[in-house]
Amino acid sequence: MSLTQLLKAHADQSAAKLPEAVKQLMSNAIDALSQSQLMSKTLKVGDQFPDFSLPNDKGVLIDSKALLKEGPLVVAFYRGGWCPYCNIELRALQEALSKFIAKGAQLVGISPESPDNSLSTVEKNNLEFEVLTDENNKLAKLVKLVYELPQDLIDLYGKFGISLQQSQGNSNNELPISATYVIDTSGTIIYDFIEADYKLRADPKVIIEVL
Repeated sequence: MSLTQLLKAHADQSAAKLPEAVKQLMSNAIDALSQSQLMSKTLKVGDQFPDFSLPNDKGVLIDSKALLKEGPLVVAFYRGGWCPYCNIELRALQEALSKFIAKGAQLVGISPESPDNSLSTVEKNNLEFEVLTDENNKLAKLVKLVYELPQDLIDLYGKFGISLQQSQGNSNNELPISATYVIDTSGTIIYDFIEADYKLRADPKVIIEVL
């Protein structure tokens, strides 16, 4: 199955188990983000992607300028290893990694998770590409992807055993939109996938076509 099909299958299975009130709360949060001004401000095709130097799961700094000297770069912002949709996406990107490399491209995943939590995500999903920590969403804020969770959603996540404070090491209750970019060697964005609904992600097949 394609990534899009896998995500829909998981969403359907999840929805079947959740009370109507919970589904409505989640839907309202997605609608609010979709209608917010943030969606019109995010960096898009034609914009310059900010330079970055971020630690990987082993604490080694990975520099975007160095990566772009080797070829185009695929950047996938994800919410964290606690998010099942993120794990499905990361595994699909891993499966497509050899095809990205064949096109001369490199791939990085970026989340606000601490390096220790990123290491767990890497090990859990057997990832062979760089997974980087964007502390306090500093890079994601430059890309204009960051939003603050409403209190009712924070409370709901708590009931699910999800703690952003534990995941990120801060009390900001902020997340990046799960966006994907392809950046050419000049640092210009040549593809963007930006959806308010975290259940939707860029399909690797489309990324490969862009490359």
